[in-house]
Amino acid sequence: MIDLHTHTFFSDGCLSPSELVYRAKLSGYEAIAICDHLDQSNLDFVIPRISKVCDSLTKEYGIIVVPGAEITYVPPRLIASVISEARKLGAHIIVVHGETPAEKLPPGTNHEAILAGTDVLAHPGLITEEDVALAKSKGVCLEITARKMHSSTNRHVARLAKKIGAELVLDTDSHGPEDLINDERAFEIVKACGLKKEDLERMFSNSRKLINRRIP
Repeated sequence: MIDLHTHTFFSDGCLSPSELVYRAKLSGYEAIAICDHLDQSNLDFVIPRISKVCDSLTKEYGIIVVPGAEITYVPPRLIASVISEARKLGAHIIVVHGETPAEKLPPGTNHEAILAGTDVLAHPGLITEEDVALAKSKGVCLEITARKMHSSTNRHVARLAKKIGAELVLDTDSHGPEDLINDERAFEIVKACGLKKEDLERMFSNSRKLINRRIP
């Protein structure tokens, strides 16, 4: 399992970074990105603290741990500047909280996140064909999510991505230990979207490429 979207108690998760990573190790994870919810108010506080522990946790637990950020509810016009600042502060993986049907996001969040070059657009909801095509052209991965509150549109996202040729990743959006999954559960999730084993393998390959591209 490779998971580019998880949370700790630095936002609304319930685990410390160290506990999250160890529990991921026990679940058989190959790699994990810690992407707490951030906006202009806290990214300068959270990112350096997550970054501080990632190398040591990678060494001690034998899984790749990378610092990231989930840009959340930022006004669409400001997303690009917040992503730029997060990268400067050391976030290697940038996720933007997409327009999930479970919440009311500022209209245009999906579009501006893709234009800004986020790595992953999380739970993008009923994303338009035009934005899926833009994601393909920009090299932005669309997320299939294991999180129940956001997963109702997984099939829609998968169908348009396959139709247009945009890339997908599978993430858990974990907030607690019960949210972590193994490869068997991952396959069940993608199968429910109408996808196949080879699609899951491609998703994990996409996640590996993002990690390798972003690690200095």
